[in-house]
Amino acid sequence: MNPVTEFSPAKINLFLAVTGRRADGYHDLVSVAAPLDFGDQLAAEANSAGFTLTCDDPAIPFDGSNLVLKAAAAFAAATGWPGGAHFRLAKRIPPGAGLGGGSSNAVAALRALNQLSGGLLPAPKLAELAAALGSDCALFLQNAPVVMRGRGERIATLPAAAAARLRGRRVLLFKPSFAIGTLWAYDRMARAAFPPYLPAAEAEARLAGWLRGNAPAEELLFNNMEGVAFDKFIALPVLLAKLRGEFGLAARMSGSGSACFALLRDDFVTAPVVARLRECWGPAAFVQEARFA
Repeated sequence: MNPVTEFSPAKINLFLAVTGRRADGYHDLVSVAAPLDFGDQLAAEANSAGFTLTCDDPAIPFDGSNLVLKAAAAFAAATGWPGGAHFRLAKRIPPGAGLGGGSSNAVAALRALNQLSGGLLPAPKLAELAAALGSDCALFLQNAPVVMRGRGERIATLPAAAAARLRGRRVLLFKPSFAIGTLWAYDRMARAAFPPYLPAAEAEARLAGWLRGNAPAEELLFNNMEGVAFDKFIALPVLLAKLRGEFGLAARMSGSGSACFALLRDDFVTAPVVARLRECWGPAAFVQEARFA
């Protein structure tokens, strides 16, 4: 069989309300996440030597901690498929960014293996397997903006009118040279003297207000994980304040960070913003323009 290639998109959280910690240690949330037309590429070729992985980024681990290989092991266990595959990952999404790169790669691996195996898993089972791999994996099975609930595994697509307000919008992604660990961010949130959770009812009310109106995406933006990151990594709020004040941009952090984003008008010229980003965060900063899928 010829190699299978899957696009593995990045995502951003336009709305992220962490509503509380659960008895199992996870956190509940209400979030609107949207995939982008920017991401990684994962190629998979069937072989008889189990599951192996190579990547053009030497910083990516190739052991069992890699979500591509975890996804492959989970697929084999769920289906009993006796085959194997060699994966080649072209990495573009920076790690530790809050852009969902690892989770997206895991779902790309599931999709690729399902093709190589002749479609052993129907869509509902594929979604169930994805949700078991990670809290934000299931969203990558949808090529559209979604609402995430629970720990992120409960997915609902946005109503068509609301999705139309996002589709094709320009967005500028930018990340400093440092990463923020997701587990660290949630743990720090839980350990705060006054955890900055947003009650679920208030989160749902805010989201419902935006969904039933005609407000642009700029009015949806919210992330109560920013305070956790901003307390330790002052470079994030300082730069976002500059972008809002100097350029009038709607800018936020995505997920648990450290990547941030700004929504752009179609006629907006980004060169001055990119220059300001480089000035503040240095040449090692990641900067990428994209659009919502």
